[in-house]
Amino acid sequence: MKKLINDSNDIISEMLEGIVSAYPDSMRQVEGTTCIVRKDAPVKNKVAVVSGGGSGHEPAHAGFVGKGMLDAAVAGEVFTSPTPDQVLEGIKATDDGSGVLLVIKNYTGDVMNYEMAAELAESEGINVEQVVVNDDVAVEDSSFTTGRRGVAGTVFVHKLAGAKAEAGGSLAEVKGVADNVIANVRSMGVALSPCIMPTTGEPGFELAEDEVEMGVGIHGEPGIETKKLTSADDIAEELTENVLPELELNASDEVAVMVNGMGATPEMELYVFNRKVQTILADKGIKVHETIVGEYMTSLEMAGCSLTVLKLDDELKELLDAPSKAPAFRK
Repeated sequence: MKKLINDSNDIISEMLEGIVSAYPDSMRQVEGTTCIVRKDAPVKNKVAVVSGGGSGHEPAHAGFVGKGMLDAAVAGEVFTSPTPDQVLEGIKATDDGSGVLLVIKNYTGDVMNYEMAAELAESEGINVEQVVVNDDVAVEDSSFTTGRRGVAGTVFVHKLAGAKAEAGGSLAEVKGVADNVIANVRSMGVALSPCIMPTTGEPGFELAEDEVEMGVGIHGEPGIETKKLTSADDIAEELTENVLPELELNASDEVAVMVNGMGATPEMELYVFNRKVQTILADKGIKVHETIVGEYMTSLEMAGCSLTVLKLDDELKELLDAPSKAPAFRK
């Protein structure tokens, strides 16, 4: 195993220090915590949007901290939820009295710890709402979840809820946007190779050189099928044909598309994949309002990608187009 690290025990703290030192004008770390917040937090008269989760998914989640997206991101250890007290610090650091929305990916540890943090915050007089993202169409009730997993569609929740908060929406309105995105976003991923855990140096799962895992989770959880590697077009067609029926799209509908790299897939290959996705959508008469290609929700250095499709209405389209100053999602 080759890793560009110092001591594996220090990797999270050193990563967070490195993120803040890259963007010192826009974010800061809450002292003594694993929480990154907007430098101007708490923002007056604005609902705060707080998210986070296990590390290893960068740029998620700290890369989405900034004006127009998240007010705070709380980091756990690799593929491990942050503790309730860490999440509580993120809530307290960003609330100005307007309330806080927690965006949680549907993993058992995340849901439990964020709910505990919300209860602690409410006991201190902070108004907290929460939403749970469950956009993965591949697997129900996995080893990490009850119900469907929350994966790259979470990025769209960050963006649109963050834009609504930035526009001055109330806590109920910001939550309403997040709920609308969750109801209308679906994802599915494929892995070509496993990721290597930095603490152990061991792969998170096994795949032969000529195999792929269809429907893989962002922690390397099993998907729906291990099968022989086929062409990019074949894989794009399989993912698209699994995602689209979940959205019940009509020919007049508009969508946003995210082709998300898992950490070790060249953009060249992501664009080849996207080419086929766009062809399929055009053949079905579905209009693409915006396409985003790159790394947004990774799994260390896993090779592979995921496809996310968001069905848009007029409000969601306007919020998607709104400015963002988050380092990993600038508009």
